[in-house]
Amino acid sequence: MKKALTILLTLSFYFSEAQDNTTKISLSFKNSTTKDVLTQIEEITDYQFFYVDDWFSNKPISGDYKNVLVNTVLEEIFKNTIINFYVFDKNKVILTRNSIIHDRLPEGFLGEQEETIVKSEEKVDPLFYNEERPTKNSKIETVRIGKQTRNNWKQELFLSGYAINETTGKPISEMAIIVQGKNIGTATDEKGYYELELPVGINILETSALGIEATKKKVIIYNDGQLNFNLNESFEVLDEVVVKGNRDRNVEQAVTGVTVLEIEKIKNIPLVLGERDILKAAVTLPGISTAGEGASGYNVRGGRTDQNLILLDNAVIYNPSHFFGIFSALNPFTSSDVNIYKGSIPAEYGGRLSSVFDIRTKDADTQKFSGEVSIGPVTSNLMLETPIIKGKSAIIVGGRATYSDWILRSLDEEKLNESKASFYDVVAKYNHTINENNELRATGYFSKDVFSITSDSLFNYSNRLASLKWDHKFNEKNSLSVLLSNSEYRFEIGFDGNSNNDFELGYKINETEFKLKMKYLHSNVHKFDYGISSKLYVVSPGGIRPNSPESIITTLIIPQERGLESGIFISDSFTVSDKLLIDAGLRYSFYAALGKSSQRIYEENGPKNNGTFVELREFDNNEVIETYGGPEVRISARYFLMPDFSVKASYNNIYQFIHTLSNNTTVSPTDTWKLSDFNIKPQEANQFSLGLHKNFENTKYELSLEGYFKKSTNILDYKVGAQLLLNEAIETEVLQGDGKAYGVEFLIKKNEGRLNGWLGYSYSRSFVKLDSQFNEERVNNGEFFPSNFDKPHDISLVANYKFTKRFSASANFVYQTGRPVTYPLGSYNFNNAEYVFYSDRNKFRIPDYYRLDLSFNMEGNHKIKKFAHSFWNFSIYNVFGRNNPYSVFFVTENGEVKAYKSSIFSIPVPTITYNFKF
Repeated sequence: MKKALTILLTLSFYFSEAQDNTTKISLSFKNSTTKDVLTQIEEITDYQFFYVDDWFSNKPISGDYKNVLVNTVLEEIFKNTIINFYVFDKNKVILTRNSIIHDRLPEGFLGEQEETIVKSEEKVDPLFYNEERPTKNSKIETVRIGKQTRNNWKQELFLSGYAINETTGKPISEMAIIVQGKNIGTATDEKGYYELELPVGINILETSALGIEATKKKVIIYNDGQLNFNLNESFEVLDEVVVKGNRDRNVEQAVTGVTVLEIEKIKNIPLVLGERDILKAAVTLPGISTAGEGASGYNVRGGRTDQNLILLDNAVIYNPSHFFGIFSALNPFTSSDVNIYKGSIPAEYGGRLSSVFDIRTKDADTQKFSGEVSIGPVTSNLMLETPIIKGKSAIIVGGRATYSDWILRSLDEEKLNESKASFYDVVAKYNHTINENNELRATGYFSKDVFSITSDSLFNYSNRLASLKWDHKFNEKNSLSVLLSNSEYRFEIGFDGNSNNDFELGYKINETEFKLKMKYLHSNVHKFDYGISSKLYVVSPGGIRPNSPESIITTLIIPQERGLESGIFISDSFTVSDKLLIDAGLRYSFYAALGKSSQRIYEENGPKNNGTFVELREFDNNEVIETYGGPEVRISARYFLMPDFSVKASYNNIYQFIHTLSNNTTVSPTDTWKLSDFNIKPQEANQFSLGLHKNFENTKYELSLEGYFKKSTNILDYKVGAQLLLNEAIETEVLQGDGKAYGVEFLIKKNEGRLNGWLGYSYSRSFVKLDSQFNEERVNNGEFFPSNFDKPHDISLVANYKFTKRFSASANFVYQTGRPVTYPLGSYNFNNAEYVFYSDRNKFRIPDYYRLDLSFNMEGNHKIKKFAHSFWNFSIYNVFGRNNPYSVFFVTENGEVKAYKSSIFSIPVPTITYNFKF
């Protein structure tokens, strides 16, 4: 400090002389180096320059100056560099990097503000004061960003950038970036992107990530800027390593009810037939359930299965399952992770009431060819990735298929020999880094299921989607994402029987979406997301055609439906204080049902049936039939009670303009989607959440307790015996009512050690109310009754135990309350016909569900230089052989009503799966 003070006092002595300098020169140079220009100035004047040669780049500079001040020339040649200069003693010029030399002491320097000046001294660039030079063995690299100016009084500056794996070219996610000696840190996201707010001057940045060598950089920063990390892999990670880049994310973030699952971290969970499944793993977490074993669709916080927005690389996938829900339709080898929003849904998403499943495909390796293979008892899986332009672009391709058809034909059972059951799916993604400011990603996906339960019928359904995303960064604070996607779901049924009633039946829904999203990182206090989106629905409700000239089936085609759903949104992550963080968002959703269409008009204040039908109103192509919409508030907040203990609260309301038509308890491939129109209103929901989140022992343990209350309107339900498929007057078969759901979710996780896993418990209730002044539109006398998926108690335990680096065991235990069911109570005769008398809807329950799965995992040796790394999984699904009922149905035999139950897996199911990477 004494040395610095002496220099400052000495410079102050020369201050007046430095300011009085008025020397002018004429100088011309072209494609010269900075050093050459300074030498020219020394030759034609009595100026002397003091600097280090290595400070200048070899970039040529040009200029032509006539009778101008020397200061003007220097300001021009150093304008876009990190070099500052100071003139003293009339003709002596000292050059500095980043920092400036102060020629007067700050106010209070020798008095009350002495402590402040000491802090300022720590920020002075030590290069001018005999800076410590890096040695050959030094691992600390000095990085200089911007330069100090006299008019810039900002004390906090913005630093951002990307972390890239130098070997593979892939982004490094969850890499911790910590500022040494200061309570500042962050972690990279899935794109390897990070952002930090740093104090002016010197900061030591340390990085750490699993499998990546740790680094340390000295960053001298005087302006907002960018710093990218290109890091090498580290192979000294065979012992257990826990990366804590996002270690406090569960406590720090403001959003409620969000879950992040990474595919690599769930590979040990035992699942049916050995298939790694990121969506099945999600069901083991509180608040997410299915209607039963092997059921398609997911019920989130008491919501219906059609209230979930499931995205694959920003494109909607309508049926994410194979084999009626036994297998996922998402390839685990190409999937990276999934963000599940069930409480605070970000403002950029709209159109679904309950949740968003944002599934992302991995970026392909831009450095080398690699792949992964899985061979199981029913399915096989292959993934390949290869560079297109090394270091810039690559493609990843994955494909799965089942050989169950071959298995069925091999069995000694005539009925099974005539059956069909097969599926396949293919996914491909291309990623291209154009430059440091532009990235392009394109994804294509297709899946298809074919099955035949009897020899005379054939069912098939398929998903197809494509998405294109362009990311552009304007500067360190502003970025843009442009997304274009298209999705299609269809099913077909073919019947070829012995009689003359052969037919073909089909259905299709297609949607195309454009979305523009902007990010503005205003400061460490405000971070904005805003944009627009628009989606066009085209629904072909289906048709039936005769399959042969002899068929007596009459052709029926239901007219096409079209709708336009748009939204504009903005959100702000507002750091009010060190303890309080608020995420406030607003979205305005607008929907228009479009022609060409024929809409049935009914009498006002009457039930919708053929007796109240008034007229058929025609609408021309693209004519607006009806509009709906309104504002959607998305707000959540986090408050720190302790550094590792926070309380969170949120509220959001959402509109949904599309509905499924199904009178099944679980999702069926033949379920259809119906757009809101003149007679069917959009659904709307309001949800409140409140939770406590705590970490223990430096995030070794995580604990959360969260409660919610959700109220819905215009929920779609169906009359008893409703005919939903190929019905031109579908509004006469459906009912719209109110829904409410509430619950408490508890989760405790152990993240480290030989034994890790989680225990989750949910208490949740879900009710529906269908009330009307007309008896035919009233259910249960207009009172609330349990929904089909109301299961109050849900317990999941997932445990992994690592014996060694290669051998581990896993267990998965599930218990759920049986879902509601309606029972027949008796029978009666009316007009010489016998009728069955049923209980109130969903008054009873099927037996409770529980299941234990076990698996043993064996990895190959961890030698680095080997062609492939293998992984064996030995698992038993349903160890107890529990005959869990999938459904209960009733049959009248000899005048007596008898109850039967069906099950999916009533015996233990052993599986062996072999995986290898190369």
